[in-house]
Formats: sequence, C-alpha cells, structure tokens
Amino acid sequence: MKTVPLTAYPRSLARRAGVKKLRAAGRVPAVIYGRQTEPKNLEINRIELEELIHRSVSENLLLDLSVAEDSKAKRLVLVQEIQHHPLSGELLHVDLHEVSETEKVTVMVPVETVGEAAGLKTEGGVLEHVLFKIKVRALHKDLPEVIEVDVSHLQIGQSVHLGDIKPPPGVEVLGDKGISVISVAAPITEAQEAAAAEEAAAAPGEVEMIKEKKEEGAPATGAEKAPAGKAAGEKTPAGKAAPAEKPGAEKAADKGAEKKPEKKK
Repeated sequence: MKTVPLTAYPRSLARRAGVKKLRAAGRVPAVIYGRQTEPKNLEINRIELEELIHRSVSENLLLDLSVAEDSKAKRLVLVQEIQHHPLSGELLHVDLHEVSETEKVTVMVPVETVGEAAGLKTEGGVLEHVLFKIKVRALHKDLPEVIEVDVSHLQIGQSVHLGDIKPPPGVEVLGDKGISVISVAAPITEAQEAAAAEEAAAAPGEVEMIKEKKEEGAPATGAEKAPAGKAAGEKTPAGKAAPAEKPGAEKAADKGAEKKPEKKK
C-alpha cells in the first residue's frame, strides 16, 4: 500500500460543544494512538481528507502524516476507522493508528470479483456476494488496497470460501476458512415466485383457522353446560331448548294433588 501525505493539527477543543464548533469550521476531529504513542487529539482539514478518500479504492489509507508543532517530522499512520453521519454521510471522526516499519497491522480489505461465472453464462445463475470485506494482517508495505477473486470457474451451487482465497505475498487472511464469500445460486423461476406469493398470502388464513379450532375445542364454561335432566342438544317441539325445571316443582305438584277434596255425591 502506498503512503499519501496529509497534515494534521493539535486539537484543543473537546466535548460536544467544542467538536461542533470544530466541524462548523471545516475540520474533522481525530485521535492518534499506537503501541509507542500516547493518544493525542488532532484535527484535520475536511476537504483534504475527503479528496484522499475519493481518490482511494477504499478508506484503508496509509498516511505520511505531518503534525504541526510535533517533535516528529513525519509519522507513518494507518487510517483505522472513519465515522460517518448515518444520513448525510458527513465525516464525523477519524481514528489514526501509528505503526512502525516492522509492525503487522489488521485491517478490513474490500473484495472484488474478476471474470464472469460460468453458471451465469450457461444456466442463468445469480452471483451472490456474501462478504464485501475480509480481515487481513500484514506489514504496512504489504497491505493490499483490494483483494481480487476469480469467479469464472463457478457453476450453480458452487462457492468461493475464505480458505479458497489466495492473498498477495506477506498477507494473511483471518477468519473461519469455511465461510462463503462469493457463490452462484440457481435462478428463481416464475413458478417458484408464484408459489412463494401464494404461500405468503395463505399464511394469515392458516393461522386464523388454527385459532378457530382451538376455540372450538376449548372446554365449555358453566354457562354453556346443558341443564340437568336434559340430554345435550335436546330441544322442545318449538325448537327451543327446554327450560331447566325448578327444584321441588315435582314435589309441590304431588302435594297439591293429595290435598284436592273429593266431590260430594
């Protein structure tokens, strides 16, 4: 990776109010640190930094940094992280990692495909880019700006895994070697799309039917139980359910019959 020159300045403004004034003046707050470097607050001209990023393949920049009023004339610095505003994309903060000539550093490097997959040409497959960046470790002079992966041999159902990638000399690829980075999937047919749409449309109705079945099979409450002395579902001739007999009604009727006087001849 080639180094690019950049100038930074010591930063005295801190906290939210100070940083807000700094950004309003066209500066980006930054911090520099390293194994042999104590953390130090800096500020960088926003336009100069944006130009460097636009000219670079990625935000992995190796800087030949000059800090005003610094004891060192130059510092070899790797841009570790750049924070952007989630909506506007404005540069918010920069982390700078000072490295030595013999120190290996770990960065995320973009992955780009080379060639056209055979499965796309012959069978109309779909190229799926699973990982757009991978983690590598190397000396600063060996760090690649991008890692290219040849996909021309891929058929449908085949993938390039992390362990299949051959990095440049002096570069080590980190992570699970079995992770898929790029793959070729079979094309989705119109019948599959229609079936998926029907399944999605039918899903709410199926849930509702299951709910209804549960409600129908729920145990009856006391109010729903049939009255004593009548079979379940038994109805009167008028088609209405027979009313429950009042307790003691049968005894009262018998008693009345006993007290009825006989007629005199």
